Amino acid sequence: MKLALDIGLIITSILMIVLVLLHRGKGGGLSSLFGGGVQSSLSGSSVVERNLDRLTIFVGLIWFIFIIGIGIDIKLS
Repeated sequence: MKLALDIGLIITSILMIVLVLLHRGKGGGLSSLFGGGVQSSLSGSSVVERNLDRLTIFVGLIWFIFIIGIGIDIKLS
């Protein structure tokens, strides 16, 4: 069980990193460092942004569940 939780946490962590990096920067912070003012044709689509937001939230919840599961597994052992 612990191995499955660890593998799931690694996969969801990598997915979270990728999904967060796919979001369009809304300010002039660190996000402008890697892209400047360059925008792709998909970044203006509100449907794509909404779906990306939903997918990020869903993966974040799954990631959180894996963390809670690992915590419970550690506490019970």
